[in-house]
Amino acid sequence: MSPEEAYLKLEPLFCHVWMVRTFLRHSEEAEDDDDLSDVHRTLYDVMHALGAPSLDGDAAGYLKACKKKLGKLRAANELFQEIQPEISSHTNFRMAAQSLAAAVQQIEAVVAQATA
Repeated sequence: MSPEEAYLKLEPLFCHVWMVRTFLRHSEEAEDDDDLSDVHRTLYDVMHALGAPSLDGDAAGYLKACKKKLGKLRAANELFQEIQPEISSHTNFRMAAQSLAAAVQQIEAVVAQATA
């Protein structure tokens, strides 16, 4: 898979990451929970790293930044999956956890294909 093909597959997946980050950032629960704040801050960090290559249309740079931040993205997802039931059982939080998990799984698959 070329960097351009990977970029075209990754960009929509990272939209899910951004929306989860935005939801968590603006939730009342984030004000009171340090772990939840860490999750949305890490998601922001990942998205920030992808911003310039995305705006510049630099598919190779985008893929490189994605690979570099994949460990942090994975760790934020794992932490959110762990703490979400304790934070809230509301449908919004459950759907955010599922959305993030699905996006991370698919991002990992695209990155693996692009580097194979």
